[in-house]
Amino acid sequence: MLDIGFLAGIDLFKHLPDSCLETLEKDSNLLDCSAGHLFFQPEQTGRVLFVLETGSVRTFRTYGGRKLTITVLKPPAIFGVMGCFGQAKYLSSAEALEASRVRMISRDSIQALLECAPHVTHKLIDLMSERCVHFLHKMETLARKGLIPRLATLLLEKAENGVVAGMTHKELGDHLGLHRESITATLGELRRAGIITIERKTIRILQPERLDRAAQE
Repeated sequence: MLDIGFLAGIDLFKHLPDSCLETLEKDSNLLDCSAGHLFFQPEQTGRVLFVLETGSVRTFRTYGGRKLTITVLKPPAIFGVMGCFGQAKYLSSAEALEASRVRMISRDSIQALLECAPHVTHKLIDLMSERCVHFLHKMETLARKGLIPRLATLLLEKAENGVVAGMTHKELGDHLGLHRESITATLGELRRAGIITIERKTIRILQPERLDRAAQE
């Protein structure tokens, strides 16, 4: 059964009456998937809205042999919105970064929800607008910055208490659309400058002020 309490905690579905949430439950399915599972690709026709309950998922675009990460989602999160409206064509790919549990709600159920609660339409538009702005900002950053500033910016974004944990050099490269070798070389420059230390899947920021200045160059 669908966890209605979980759905009610997601901003998109907050303040919905139980009858609307129960409508979603009628035509939804639960998917337990492993890391690397591909949910959809660009130009693929969509049929469902995805709700991330556990694990993590990233959306990305592929350029040549490289993947450029658009965003990394943690639960609770909604993705695949473009598959529920208009031509229902996805503009990016989405894959699980680890073992994840995802609820799939049919497009028909979403359409029924919008009739049941029209205010949800505004929330969906806001969500799509927010992610579009995020994507454009990311493209602008990539176009404007050199390698060290781009990597410095990413490290500052991912750091928690001065530590970037659980990310390989390849994963960092995927976020920036770069090869692992380029990331390794650039991290080496930052390490030799005394700004960071590097351990296995752990990067410690020793001098956040200098890293912040590097990100602004």
